[in-house]
Amino acid sequence: MDFDQPTLTRAVSDLRAGRVTSTALTTEALARAKANGDLNAFVTLDEAGALKAAAAFDAAGDRSKPLGGVPIVIKDNIEVAGLPCSAGTPALKDYVPQADAPVAAKLRAAGAVIIGKTSMHELAFGISGYNIAFKTGAEFGVRNAYDRTLIAGGSSSGTGAAIGARIVAGGLGTDTGGSVRVPGALNGCASLRPTVGRYSQEGIAPISHTRDTAGPMAATIADVELLDRVIAGGDEVVPADLKQVRIGIVRSMLTNLDADTEVAFHAAVAKMKAQGITIVEVEMPELAELNGQVGFPVALYEAYDDMVAYLAHTGTGLTVEALANEISSPDVKGTYDGLVIPRKLPGPDNTLIDARPIYDAAIKTARPGLQALYSRTFADDRLDAIAFPTTPCVAIASNPDSSSLENFGLFIQNTDPGSNAGIPGIQIPIALGATSKLPVGLELDGPAGSDRRLLAIGMALDAVFGRLPPPAR
Repeated sequence: MDFDQPTLTRAVSDLRAGRVTSTALTTEALARAKANGDLNAFVTLDEAGALKAAAAFDAAGDRSKPLGGVPIVIKDNIEVAGLPCSAGTPALKDYVPQADAPVAAKLRAAGAVIIGKTSMHELAFGISGYNIAFKTGAEFGVRNAYDRTLIAGGSSSGTGAAIGARIVAGGLGTDTGGSVRVPGALNGCASLRPTVGRYSQEGIAPISHTRDTAGPMAATIADVELLDRVIAGGDEVVPADLKQVRIGIVRSMLTNLDADTEVAFHAAVAKMKAQGITIVEVEMPELAELNGQVGFPVALYEAYDDMVAYLAHTGTGLTVEALANEISSPDVKGTYDGLVIPRKLPGPDNTLIDARPIYDAAIKTARPGLQALYSRTFADDRLDAIAFPTTPCVAIASNPDSSSLENFGLFIQNTDPGSNAGIPGIQIPIALGATSKLPVGLELDGPAGSDRRLLAIGMALDAVFGRLPPPAR
């Protein structure tokens, strides 16, 4: 095994052929997790449980299972039986679910070995992963796999950092506005935000039932496809014929780019054209306005009722007010105390206004309008997808300021609209920045329900862009 460039598909192949044991893979993953404590990637590392599962697979495991014996990680807002599920917040640190969330159960049934629960932006409300509730290193915040002074992105920070740092080749995150794609981009790993409803949301600490979804994160798009197939079912996807692919580029999504991202994105577009992909420039003039009418109104309003329902499910007896009282991270505390709990939204001149009417308008008018805009854009130009830089810039310094509202808006600039429309998107690592030497990502968003077509295109692009080099040791 090449432990510095692992993939799920290679691990499955080697395990089936008897070239490696699950115990060897799991032992290596655990050793790497412990050696990279300064990443703050894990809230819980289940060494005993993982080694027991690996030994059981080696002794009598079913070699035909799609993930038989392969070590993976799960974000700590997704329930795994017998392991704490903190959602990155102190009030839930002792909550231990008795059953796997359906998405985790599918992976376990497919033979995966869960080595631990990964750290995250507190309650999934942020893009930096700077969480002061949990740490295993000297500094707070989940750290970037390529540079420990920088953010890992959020909110699925630990899963992204663990894959980028070559601790494991795959795992699960969740995504409300960019949370599997932003850390994917910043740590050089691939991910899928599936069409909303493709995966069960049961057993997952929520923000918004309209916007939330679990999502697979892995070394390559082929690995993401394997995880998606285990969770959603269906036959194996084969790489697309790129000469039959049409991709749109929206100029408004190319704003606020840093130099490394701009150069890498245009080089990637040139590579796609060279493979025979048809590139079409498209306009989506109403995109920003419609998206703004959906994003915060939906997430902040639904966060209250959805968390109340989740806390009732946990049996902890916690109220949403008691949960909020213990929030550690100032950015999340401010959001909960100022907006979520009082059911308010920011109004003109620093006022607060009642969220319900704005939420109702978002659900009844603005979100259907946003979905119609995407449908028209894909249909009118016969597009398989639109392409854009996943994040406008590479990872920034990890400190309390990294969680500012300004940085939040910047990093979800391109990921948020598709999230609000409920459509699928894949994040593909394309390069290390020429100056920064940090990962840059490209996203493809497709029509609702086109997850498998997107994965087929991404699998073909895996071969075009190649794997990023591992972080320097």
